[in-house]
Amino acid sequence: MAKDKAEGGILETIKTVFWALVIAGVFRTLFFQPFWIPTESMKDTLLVGDFLFVNKMAYGYSRFSCPFAMCPFEGRIFASEPERGDVVVFRHPVNNTDFIKRLVGLPGDRIQMQNGVLYINGVAAPQEPAGTFEEVFEPQGPMRSIPRCENGAVGAGGICTKSRSIETLPEGQSHNVLNIDAAGPGDNTQVFTVPMGHYFFLGDNRDNSQDSRFAQAAGGVGFVPAENLIGRADRVIFSSAGRRMLFFWTWRSDRYFQAIE
Repeated sequence: MAKDKAEGGILETIKTVFWALVIAGVFRTLFFQPFWIPTESMKDTLLVGDFLFVNKMAYGYSRFSCPFAMCPFEGRIFASEPERGDVVVFRHPVNNTDFIKRLVGLPGDRIQMQNGVLYINGVAAPQEPAGTFEEVFEPQGPMRSIPRCENGAVGAGGICTKSRSIETLPEGQSHNVLNIDAAGPGDNTQVFTVPMGHYFFLGDNRDNSQDSRFAQAAGGVGFVPAENLIGRADRVIFSSAGRRMLFFWTWRSDRYFQAIE
């Protein structure tokens, strides 16, 4: 009797764990996906080591598939369309790695950079000077990436600066952008006409972002198909400047639950 009871308890535990995994897997697949910021391409909106959940239900469709062999299905759930100014996680069209950038070009738009200023359909997105972004020149995050500085080689422990401006998009949405080079490789471009069913993305750290300004063959993103969009990033949940999350002295508590603009 005791043996049967023990076996029954073990079976119930296994069933509980199994269904917990099913629910967690479905929840992650359908609704939210965790994402760590690995590079500085979206500073100062997003910093290396920021942790967020991507809202996979934000857009016109959310691709999903059951993560378990016992229920192999795939489909789409309809919601709303991507909007200019959204910060979006998407799959790179060539290598399928996850990227995060700001959506600036919708299907049919004409996008160009002139002297570091974004032009949308021939109209400049105005930039207003907003001081200087400062950070310590040191390795950042698990990848130990080194920031690029507008003020040159400052040396380990020095203050690395970048000029900051507030950019305003045609619909009135504003966000910060950073500048490093006076004439960077992406500061002056051709006119890009966004194909139907595709989107054009830029990093907010304009001189340190491989985005839609650069061809996929050269390591850039190019035009991103709608089916590659994963979801919208709405809020930073946690942030750590250190190599590991357990290094609590590197936590940035001022960024917890910070809205992404």
